[in-house]
Amino acid sequence: MAIFGRTRRSAPPAAILGAFASAAASHVGRVRRVNEDRTLDRPDRGLWAVADGMGGLSRGDLAAETAIAALAALADAGGPLDADAVVDALADADRRLRADPEARGGGTTIVALLADTHGATLFWAGDSRAYRLTAARAVPLTRDHSLVAELVAAGALDPVAAEHHPQANVVTRAIGAGDPAPVERVRIAFAPGDRLMLASDGCYRSLAPGDAPLSLSVHDCATRLVANAVARDGSDNASCVVVERRV
Repeated sequence: MAIFGRTRRSAPPAAILGAFASAAASHVGRVRRVNEDRTLDRPDRGLWAVADGMGGLSRGDLAAETAIAALAALADAGGPLDADAVVDALADADRRLRADPEARGGGTTIVALLADTHGATLFWAGDSRAYRLTAARAVPLTRDHSLVAELVAAGALDPVAAEHHPQANVVTRAIGAGDPAPVERVRIAFAPGDRLMLASDGCYRSLAPGDAPLSLSVHDCATRLVANAVARDGSDNASCVVVERRV
């Protein structure tokens, strides 16, 4: 699914304004004391993300904050955005985390979306996911960088069993942790009326058919998805961003 090389630049900000409706929601859950998830919701720049910090104490939230701050700085810089700039920003966050003694032992998964007038590009590392929301269900658009995903791909593990595998939380790629590796990216269709979701595992693990009806506003949809995750499980932080293309 990876796509490499230069990609089409996004439209100038004037073409993005008003094109999207989006909302972010996050909850610490019912077990953990610190929310290590972070979100970015920038419909004015066509840029959104969810980061799920790992490592406990202050390390996970520091890692997630660093990754999201890198993307926020990119959005704040003005001018056109492109996919390569997003990859570079996340690579810079990765380098800074690896060089920071306070971040040692921590890291973060990430899933990000950059939309333009022609479609969108998804970026991810780890097991934070992107979905296309339809009237009937949520359709996954990313494949986890995780131990169980590798086992499923090799035919050694049933996909249904993978969701409840005891090592389901072991990721093989992350920002600031493990062996350095670039985020994966893929170009997707994103047409007017389409609705996408970015989510941490604490949110999508409890996802069920009918959880995200298109009749809900994006704000109500994001709020409901996180509330359902906390009510059904709540053992982890739960976060999502819901994005709808209007034009």
